[in-house]
Amino acid sequence: MSDNIPHVLVLGGGFGGLSAANEIRKYLPSSQVKITVIDKKNWFMVGFAKLWIIKGTRTFENSTGSLSELTKKNIDYLNEEILSVDLENKKVATTTQSLSYDFLIIAMGAVLAPEKIPGLNENGLNLYDYRQAEQIHDKILELKSGKIAISIMGMPYKCPPAPFEASLIIDSMLREAGTRDSVQIHFYSPAPITLPAAGPEISKQILELISSEKIVFHDSCKIKSVEQNKLVFENSEADFDLLLAVPPHIAPDVIVKTGLAQENNFIPINRDCKTPYENVYAIGDVTTLKVTEKLAVPKAGVFAEGEGLTVAQNIISKIQSKEDNALFDGKGGCFIESGRDTASLIEVDMFSGPEPSTNLTESTAEHLQEKLEFEKDRISKWL
Repeated sequence: MSDNIPHVLVLGGGFGGLSAANEIRKYLPSSQVKITVIDKKNWFMVGFAKLWIIKGTRTFENSTGSLSELTKKNIDYLNEEILSVDLENKKVATTTQSLSYDFLIIAMGAVLAPEKIPGLNENGLNLYDYRQAEQIHDKILELKSGKIAISIMGMPYKCPPAPFEASLIIDSMLREAGTRDSVQIHFYSPAPITLPAAGPEISKQILELISSEKIVFHDSCKIKSVEQNKLVFENSEADFDLLLAVPPHIAPDVIVKTGLAQENNFIPINRDCKTPYENVYAIGDVTTLKVTEKLAVPKAGVFAEGEGLTVAQNIISKIQSKEDNALFDGKGGCFIESGRDTASLIEVDMFSGPEPSTNLTESTAEHLQEKLEFEKDRISKWL
C-alpha cells in the first residue's frame, strides 16, 4: 500500500467501533482507505446476552463473535491493549507498536469501577461483568430463602433498562425453582424514578411492571459503602443475602490522560461526534452527549451504533472532499425482557423536540424474537 492512503484508526471493537469501521468499508475499498480496529479483547458480545447467561439459557461461547473476522473485510484488527493516545502527534501506542492515523475514532466504552465503592468487591457480585454471570446464576438458584438486592451504584450506567430486566429474569428463575415465595427481590437506585432517561411516564410503567412481580423499588438510594450483608446508603441502610451491583462507570484511564474526558470522566460531544482535535471523533459510552441541561443520550449500544454511522459518513465525506455535516439522529430502542417469554421495546427519539419523545410498547413474544434477531443481525453484519 502506498503511504498516501488515509488511515482510520478505531479504538474499540464494540457497537460504535464496529458500526463505524463496517460503514466506511462498505463505501470505500481498501485502495482508498486503510482501517484498523484495536481492542484488548478478541470478541464482541451484545451486552444483553449476559442476562441470558445469568438465566442459564446461554453460554458465553455461544454469545460472542470473533473480532478477527474483521480481516475478511479488509479491516485490520489488532488484539492489543491501548497504552497511550498522542493527539498532538496523531499516534497511538499499543503493547507492541506505535500506529499513526489520519482519522481517529475513540469508541472505547465505559470502564466498570467497582473499586470506587468500599466493600463492594468483597461483599457483592457485579451484574455487568460477564465473568461473574455463571456465578450469579448459581448463587440465585442456591438461595432457598432471604433477600436479593439489586443496586445501581452510579449514574450514568450502560443499557439503562438492563438491571430492571435482570430483576424480572431473576423473578422468573426463582419461580421456576419454586423458591420465589421465600426470596424477596429489592431494587435500589440513586435516581428518583426508575428510568430518568426515558422520562416520568415510562418510568411509571416500568415501576408497575416490576411491582406486579412483587419486586420492591427503592428510589433515591445513593450508595456509600457495602458491608457484609449490608448496603450503607447516604440516608439509610438495607440488608441482603445476595447483592448484585451495577458499579460506577468511568472513562478509560488512557482517555482521561488525553484531557478529552472532563465531565463525569466522559468525553463531551455534540451531535457531529467531533472532538476539539481535527479528524478525531468520539462515540458511544466513552462520551456524554447532552440533550437538555439535565439529560444526556443514554449509554446503550444502539446509540453508539448510530453515532458510529454518523462519524463514518463524515469521514467518507472528508476523504471524498465533500462537506462533512452528518449529525447523529438520536433515535434508538432498548428491549425490556419481562421474564415471562415476552419483551417490550422502549422507543426513543432524543432530539425530537425540547424534550426527547419516548414510547413503551406492549410486552409480546414478537418483541422477544426481535431482540434475538437484533443480536444475530449485528454479529453477522459486522463480523
